Amino acid sequence: MPFETVGTPALWIGFIAFVLVMLAIDLGVFHRQAHAVSIREAATWSAVWISLALVFNAGVYFWFGSELALEFTAGYLIEKALSVDNIFVFVVIFATFAVPAALQHRVLFWGVLGALLMRGAFILAGGAFLQRFHWAIYLFGAVLALTGIKLLLQRNEQPHPERNPLVRLFRRLFPLTSDFDGDKFTVVRAGRRLATPLLLTLVVVEVTDLIFAVDSIPAVFAVTSDPFIVFTSNVFAMLGLRSLYFLLAGMVGKFAYLKVGLAAVLVFVGVKMLLLELYKIPIAVSLAVIAAILGLSIAISMLRPPRARPAQPEAV
Repeated sequence: MPFETVGTPALWIGFIAFVLVMLAIDLGVFHRQAHAVSIREAATWSAVWISLALVFNAGVYFWFGSELALEFTAGYLIEKALSVDNIFVFVVIFATFAVPAALQHRVLFWGVLGALLMRGAFILAGGAFLQRFHWAIYLFGAVLALTGIKLLLQRNEQPHPERNPLVRLFRRLFPLTSDFDGDKFTVVRAGRRLATPLLLTLVVVEVTDLIFAVDSIPAVFAVTSDPFIVFTSNVFAMLGLRSLYFLLAGMVGKFAYLKVGLAAVLVFVGVKMLLLELYKIPIAVSLAVIAAILGLSIAISMLRPPRARPAQPEAV
């Protein structure tokens, strides 16, 4: 079945140009010099990205109606919630590879840029695949439901990014320095080009986002079939990920029950996809259910904090 989209070539080009300009301003003006991002700075940028998303959504509502605006909101909320799970993993990654606080923004900036490119390709490919093979939506639904169940069962397990096979492969293929050299990803020593631990960290961040994208993009397709809405909601959530990380990194351990909520959301959107031919759940109902699940999981986390923090991984 063909998917309708409001994304004209002009809208795609204009939105991508906007994103590139904002990223250039972010890196070239406000973060030209490597520095540890303060809570105040992170809060300010978080407010900026959320405000821009709200303004964009208001434009969607004005030009294309309330249905697409609600779909954008649901997609943005799903991606934003899953971003908090990303943040927990990023905390572990930076601790594992002992990345100084002043260099973490640089890794996240290039990590997010790479993630945007990968997700754009995923979304276009996924939209085209669903358009040609409609049955795949049930496959996506089953995968999401099973992923939610798996997340629930494994919610207390600690990630170990240093054990990733790609990390071991990277160490074998590229000579690596034992120390950081400022904010450089590679250095030349004794006539040889060497990778620094900062580049290894960036590779791990990119691989981690690739894994998360496999879950998050089908989840957004569950609430909207418009590739432009899927892409823009993903992009706005990803653009705010860096500031959200610096805002929440120190307190992410307090959201003890958020993974339970995320698991429930994934199961819900998976079932929604599986029931598509029998009953199409209205987008307003989907948005209300997703917001209620996430709100309840956060509220319970605040009321019943964890008894002990998980042990921090050793640097490698």
